[in-house]
Amino acid sequence: MNTTLPRRPIRELPDELISQIAAGEVVERPASVVRELVDNALDAGATHITLRLMAGGVRLISVEDNGLGIPPEELPVALKRHATSKISNLNDLESVGTMGFRGEALAAINSVANCSILSRAQGQQHAYLLEGLTGELKPVARAQGTTVEVRELFFSTPARRKFLKTDATELAHCIEAVRRHALARPDVGFEIWHEGKLVEQWRLCAGDQALSQRVQDVLGEEFVTQTIALPEMDKVGVTVHGLVGLPDASRSRADQQFCYVNGRFVRDKVLTHAARSAYEDVLHGHRQPVYVLFVQIDPTRVDVNVHPTKIEVRFRDSREVHQAVRRAIENVLAAPRSAMQAALANSSNTEPVRDVFGLNANPATKPSTQNWQQPSMSWGSPRASLQTLETLWAPSQASGSSSTTPTTFTAPDSTVQRLTAEEAPVTAKNSGAHEAEDWPLGRAIAQLQGIYILAENRQGLVVVDMHAAHERIVYERLKTTLGEQQSLSSQPLLIPATFAASPQEVATAEAHASTLHTLGLDIAPFSPKTLAVRSVPASLAQGDAVELARHVLAELAQHEASTVIQRARDELLATMACHGAVRANRRLTLDEMNALLRQMEHTERSDQCNHGRPTWRQVTVRDLDALFLRGR
Repeated sequence: MNTTLPRRPIRELPDELISQIAAGEVVERPASVVRELVDNALDAGATHITLRLMAGGVRLISVEDNGLGIPPEELPVALKRHATSKISNLNDLESVGTMGFRGEALAAINSVANCSILSRAQGQQHAYLLEGLTGELKPVARAQGTTVEVRELFFSTPARRKFLKTDATELAHCIEAVRRHALARPDVGFEIWHEGKLVEQWRLCAGDQALSQRVQDVLGEEFVTQTIALPEMDKVGVTVHGLVGLPDASRSRADQQFCYVNGRFVRDKVLTHAARSAYEDVLHGHRQPVYVLFVQIDPTRVDVNVHPTKIEVRFRDSREVHQAVRRAIENVLAAPRSAMQAALANSSNTEPVRDVFGLNANPATKPSTQNWQQPSMSWGSPRASLQTLETLWAPSQASGSSSTTPTTFTAPDSTVQRLTAEEAPVTAKNSGAHEAEDWPLGRAIAQLQGIYILAENRQGLVVVDMHAAHERIVYERLKTTLGEQQSLSSQPLLIPATFAASPQEVATAEAHASTLHTLGLDIAPFSPKTLAVRSVPASLAQGDAVELARHVLAELAQHEASTVIQRARDELLATMACHGAVRANRRLTLDEMNALLRQMEHTERSDQCNHGRPTWRQVTVRDLDALFLRGR
């Protein structure tokens, strides 16, 4: 049955309904109110902000600051829609340098709550109080600054209250909103009170280490000890700095990833993908890295007017920003951390030795020189030499008999150099303890179960997974040998694999034909709605050609072609390196072990294998003393 609905006339909405519709975009929960009010306080030049809450912010949200304040004649205008002091024309909107600028927050909050503003401007004799519901303005007492009180949130829209969580949950969201501001503004002190009790406080930080101190205060000392400072890098007008976590500090959830653009906390896919890609071959499985990243860019090159909550941005040149962030993180992760360990060991005896892998619950003091100079082992004689150890661990070589296993590391690819004793700058046989002190990973003393290499350095014992370590060395060599512009060899398919493709996949295949050829793929249209895969990379000839094609096309559609090429190439080389690395139960001589250790010290990202597993662990003398109850 066909019924025609009556036509409804087009008419303007009432101002009250317009305000409540806008409030639905800006005010989602109490934390949304806290974020907007703290933004305004920071824009006013406050150096101390106090947040007071009741019932998780549902009953009361009060934000006090010591900023410039608002003159009494401007207070009534502050609660009107699209009223702001931050911008005045289109040029200002295209180069926003403040936290707030839309002029919607106070009006939206006032439409769904009982709002009042108490402010004393600079140079005024006393403060003024504006009641949001009545518009009454009266003089009151207050020091310079502004206090905004929001009572009974969503009292005018009771249905919205049903979507709120418990008071504890809403309080946690409010604290998180302030914490994000606190990380970016160490020059501002913050206090959070709930039901009359102080729940969080971050004091103002000053000096060169202000940012590190604030990060430690907000995220904890453990976060700082497991991160590396990112030197400030300026790449074509994009400045990147902050703290990035060690691969071993990764988490199962992405709950400690903070990105800021010009001091504003944002959730941006470009920045998130850039950081994730920098950790690509040093994280295990689906682990998530931790970081606090600050990106400074010309305000005219980024659009912050994307979403009412101002938590999303759009870059004019997203590729430029992506590369700047990725390269900055890659550079600090590339350096082997064994050198850092050695530098700390060479510091004064009173300084603690930082266990970069977090094996120690408490920072360990540097072991004494006496412990370092003691003989490493004494099997039957206190003068047991490294030659004796070599005889014990490689009897066939010591006795002159032939061995069925080769004495060098081999790999199927001709570009992989062999690790021989000659590669070590100084062998363990002819070096004393004094020379070995300069080796971050120490000198090899034994091989355990054909899997692990045991070495002695200044801190104590180093345990190395020889397969994982050699896998990384081979992988980095393959990447260097292949180069950035060389294409992967392809294997033509006897029968092309066809599949039904979406219009986007067809368009991507046509637009990125040269990129696909670089990856060893030949994907061309077979019909208007069908694609045919005619060749695949030779290393993946036995795989599913259709699944590979869909995956690569999806990556090309979402990310830059150069990023996809590098990722696909690295995955192929990682597979080759894994098969080319030395295997377990392979007996190595001490010279070969030392050669491997020396190459680890000079190979980028040698602290993790291609799959993100650690390649070595440090066990300090203090750890060993604790095991045997020495000194107790």
